[in-house]
Amino acid sequence: MAAGEYVSVSSQADSESSDLKREQDELLEMPDAELEELAEIYVSRGLEPQLAQQVAEQLTKHNALEAHARDELGINEITAAKPFQAAIASFGSFIFGALLPFGVSVFAPLAHMVYIQYMLSIIFLMILGAIAAKTGGSSMVTAVLRIAFWGTAAMAITALVGHLFGVSIA
Repeated sequence: MAAGEYVSVSSQADSESSDLKREQDELLEMPDAELEELAEIYVSRGLEPQLAQQVAEQLTKHNALEAHARDELGINEITAAKPFQAAIASFGSFIFGALLPFGVSVFAPLAHMVYIQYMLSIIFLMILGAIAAKTGGSSMVTAVLRIAFWGTAAMAITALVGHLFGVSIA
């Protein structure tokens, strides 16, 4: 999981780097067109054309690439891809997310393992979804229903694939 996350976010970082390089080249080759493009962005966000032009000129003098990265490309220090950080977060989530179902598999009776594992996994997911929604300030009901539905769908698809390949649970 962590390796996949690292590779995925590294690809995003590569794309961002390529976009920044292209933007830097454009700033060197056609600074007037880039200044106008920046001003148009500010007009589209609600500034009067004259003010938008002044803002674009001021930000270009300060740091043209940073202004274009943020306002044209949507890249800044906060949103920039961080592959190692994403990999660590994925690794931690995977390990800690697996502890509860693993604990169930150790202590639940084997005869009813599949049903107990499903029920408790969904309950654990719903609790985590509620915590995430509460932390993020969004609807807990929506989060719980969404995670219960998609968790069940993921488990059903996994069971179907196992069945199609002749994998037995017992």
